[in-house]
Amino acid sequence: MAGLLSGTSADGVDVAIVDFDGAALRTVAHGVVPYAADVREAVLGASNAVTHTAELARLNVLLGEIFAEALAEVCRMRGIPMASISLIGSHGQTVYHQGDAAMFHGRAIAATLQIGEAAVLRERTGIPVVSDFRTADVAAGGQGAPLVPFLDYRLFRSETEGRAALNIGGIANVTILPAGARLDDVAAFDTGPGNMVMDALVPPFDRDGARARAGTVNEGLLERLLSDPFYHRPPPKSAGREQYGVEFVRETGIDIATACELTVRTIAMGVGRFDEIGAVIVSGGGAHNGYLLARLRALIPARIVTPDEYGVDIDAKEAVLFALLAYERWHERPANVPSATGARRAVLLGKISA
Repeated sequence: MAGLLSGTSADGVDVAIVDFDGAALRTVAHGVVPYAADVREAVLGASNAVTHTAELARLNVLLGEIFAEALAEVCRMRGIPMASISLIGSHGQTVYHQGDAAMFHGRAIAATLQIGEAAVLRERTGIPVVSDFRTADVAAGGQGAPLVPFLDYRLFRSETEGRAALNIGGIANVTILPAGARLDDVAAFDTGPGNMVMDALVPPFDRDGARARAGTVNEGLLERLLSDPFYHRPPPKSAGREQYGVEFVRETGIDIATACELTVRTIAMGVGRFDEIGAVIVSGGGAHNGYLLARLRALIPARIVTPDEYGVDIDAKEAVLFALLAYERWHERPANVPSATGARRAVLLGKISA
């Protein structure tokens, strides 16, 4: 089984190949196939932006082709026969996400859009595809995010220790797993920006946080930004490029040191809402930023660790998620976590291209 996605940073296609044996799952291989520079530019140009319907339609088909090629490339590099893959879960590429309903033509509408045409992926690989995982949760009154709590519960739940599973991608999100939690005890939400603002300021990224470490935090700007009601709202809540894209960078005039500190402080605020957290398990691109992790350790009393301590590749977790969600959808089992997304009920996630 394979899981595919491109995150809000739009760097390229993450591929995970996963074996399932009942309730157990094992990551067989993981790889990342970067977008060509012009493709990444086109994706970012169509994300939360005024664009032409022709551009969006063509990009949808193009990404279907690119996702198929990325899977084939990782299989080739890892020596895995494509014929051994029975199902693909493809998140695609988010170009718009609005978890909170807003008035549109007289109706309160929440909306999310992921592109990367599943029919193309199915045709090029010959493998059934499950895609479009967020819309069923949105239709049921949820925010369509975060979806990762379902995997975090499977991987990191403990009978004796409260844990927080933190993913620092373009957006940072956290899953709170109280000791001995049942699935409906899980809380999860986006804390705010992850790498998105920092990457926009120091493209493609601030390696190991060197530029942020050398800079000076603008405390006045930081305090104004931290007064945003989003950070003080209880979950469920979700965020995206709509909040932290190029407009945010331009309008705030933020610098790299302050952007890093905004990520750190808002994560600490989010985790700090919950008592008795013994470990924070950090994954995603931000887990490679040594300065960011050092700042988190300074502000959060719990142990800051990585998924490797639990046998999970630090970079593979989100791609593994979409393999798991496809597996659940294929077996007609709900896989959203209403306590995390705010949905009225548990629903089947994803559409099947068989």
